Amino acid sequence: MFSIIIPTYNNLNYFKICINSIHKNSKYKHEIIAHINDGSDGTLQYVNINKIKHTYTQENVGLCSGINFASKVATTNFILYSHDDMYFCPDWDEFLLKEINSIGHENFYISGIMIQKKNGHINFDCGNTYDDFDENKLLKNYKNINFYDNQGSHFAPHVVTKNVWNAVNGFSEDFNPGIGSDPDFNMKLWNYGIRIFKAINNFKVYHFSSVTTRKKIGFVQNRGDKTFLKKWGITTEFFKKHYLKTDSKYIGPLEEPKKNITYYLDLLICKFRFLFV
Repeated sequence: MFSIIIPTYNNLNYFKICINSIHKNSKYKHEIIAHINDGSDGTLQYVNINKIKHTYTQENVGLCSGINFASKVATTNFILYSHDDMYFCPDWDEFLLKEINSIGHENFYISGIMIQKKNGHINFDCGNTYDDFDENKLLKNYKNINFYDNQGSHFAPHVVTKNVWNAVNGFSEDFNPGIGSDPDFNMKLWNYGIRIFKAINNFKVYHFSSVTTRKKIGFVQNRGDKTFLKKWGITTEFFKKHYLKTDSKYIGPLEEPKKNITYYLDLLICKFRFLFV
């Protein structure tokens, strides 16, 4: 069904939660592909013992490179990228497949809705670490805590077809270790012609508040906002506001941004900021 790409860097306890949730809560069988950065915490041994398909680098090559390595061995028609600190709620794939089939073509970007202790689409406390994660509380309540189908999604977990993934060459590795890589990926999709950027309420994951991107050991942290500005000539905020219409209710495929006074004022600010990058 889906090739689920999960890059990980010595994050074994969260990685196990993620893998177990996919096995436990999926209706269909999927191809899980991990990319192991280092893996000296036991992650490499874990995937070998459990026969989890994976790619491997001895050093930490970063999130973007890891995603691309793993995607090269994917064998299904869909590339689904997930952080290693996400728990997939039951029947996520049934809802996702139904959504894809309703679109009827391959020019889409569909993502899930994140439940977090705070700062998620849905704020609901089921723990912030693997030690205090309350799975039973989540399973008892996830159906009753809802958001709306969201316009302009730009975050994991997300899925595109392999044809679209290959057309835009996956993630841009100049955004390693990963900060700012999601809006950059969306900008490449926009330029390719994708106009469906949708997060669906029934595809829910519990997210442990960006444990993945907080792990910076062994890698120089990038300034994704500056990298994006230098690359595209606009800020991520401008892109989300005027192109993706982020966080509004989904009403259909996006249109070209309206070039009104607000657009040009915001664009002027982008150009000013570009002078100081």
